[in-house]
Amino acid sequence: MLTPSTPDLTPSALPPVIGVVASQLLNPYQQKVLDEVTRQLNAHGVITVLLNAEADTALTALLRQASPLALRGLLLLPGNRVTDACDLPVLDIKAEPALQADALRAGEVTAELLIAQGHQTFGFMQSQPGESAQKQGYSTTLQAAGKALNVELTAEGDDRDGAYQVMMHYLKKTRAAERIQALFCESDLLAFGAMQAMRDFGQGAHLAVAGFGDSEEARSSTWHLTSWSSDISQILSNAINRWLGQPAEISRGQGQLQRRHSHFGKIRPGEMSACGCAFRH
Repeated sequence: MLTPSTPDLTPSALPPVIGVVASQLLNPYQQKVLDEVTRQLNAHGVITVLLNAEADTALTALLRQASPLALRGLLLLPGNRVTDACDLPVLDIKAEPALQADALRAGEVTAELLIAQGHQTFGFMQSQPGESAQKQGYSTTLQAAGKALNVELTAEGDDRDGAYQVMMHYLKKTRAAERIQALFCESDLLAFGAMQAMRDFGQGAHLAVAGFGDSEEARSSTWHLTSWSSDISQILSNAINRWLGQPAEISRGQGQLQRRHSHFGKIRPGEMSACGCAFRH
């Protein structure tokens, strides 16, 4: 059972060791969170051990192999879960209220921007079916403006190939006049796959696209992706400090939507076409 209890960090001859459970390490957002988590834990004098496990059974085996390390706790990156057999204190980053609030706000602000561009039909791409704070904020804001979440696409995995396949399938089966005009993706990686599918499909398929994570690749002229940038450092600092029984700072930062070109969705004169990204998507 998951428990947010404080790990035992009583001073001893050796520094404490905490396992960081991660998967989907090719995802830029996961990489960003992993880098920040390990940096902050190391600053607390904690040694981190990476446990790359896609499933409960794999994690159970890893925990058994790691028993000589005497782990004091487990920290779960977003998209991961812990085996029910684990009796260590657990910090589940995805369940952090501040992270949930950030994702909710990302959906709200992204919807507001896409509506302001004059788009009338909207879609959301996710890595797996179900509800999320991002989709909730996005859908609620659309409804408040008299719009609707018209299409939900599921890539069956947080990777660009899955996004490419599901977007290509959608473009092929949907008549041009019936396609959505704007798409919000729950990660930059999904956005890249969707945009590449549009480019390869051609035939005038222009959709506005926005992502989440503000990865380094999103800023390149290849994509020029409009993407939500979370204040990961502050969110993780408060969560880790609280978990380790230390005072958390008052959060002054907040996420922001980094506006580039992809949310326009079609070629426009002037700055829009300066980097050449418009005609690619």
